Amino acid sequence: MESLVIPALILVVVAAGVALAARAVSRRMAGRSGQAPALDPVELARAASARLTEDQHRRLYALIAQGQAMAAIKLYYESTGDGLRASRDAVGALAAHPQPYRSPTAEPVAADPDDDDVPQRFPYRYRAIASKGDVTREVSSNMLNDEIYGRIRTLARSGDAEGAANALTRHSDISLKQAREFIALLDD
Repeated sequence: MESLVIPALILVVVAAGVALAARAVSRRMAGRSGQAPALDPVELARAASARLTEDQHRRLYALIAQGQAMAAIKLYYESTGDGLRASRDAVGALAAHPQPYRSPTAEPVAADPDDDDVPQRFPYRYRAIASKGDVTREVSSNMLNDEIYGRIRTLARSGDAEGAANALTRHSDISLKQAREFIALLDD
């Protein structure tokens, strides 16, 4: 009988530990249910951009382009009054998904996502860098963004180097020869 006392005590202690852990997890989940659901990064970037004035928007993207993330977060924090975590998330979303400035009175314009003939000018400069071995090329343009550059990379990697070079020329101020050199570094 004495040999069963120690295993029984261990079993009681383990059961109590599991019960306490389950209670702690349920409290955390109950606390989170009152929070707003997280926005996807594109929606977060749109919402964050809408909260900025034109001057704040321009200064924020200048800081992002210079790689000064902390200064960009501080600017957003001071401009909007959001918390530090919210400001960090907003600046990260704005950096990953650049947004053009839209005045609060401007009507939203539905853009055709396949319309690459008329490039839109953004209030920031987008930098695309490609390298292979010792060769590095950079294209900096205010007519590029992640989406357009992604399409150009997809064209290059699918074997349509000429189409990718033409698209890059249309969305930047470089020559077709320079675009071909840049695309040649992407087609691997």
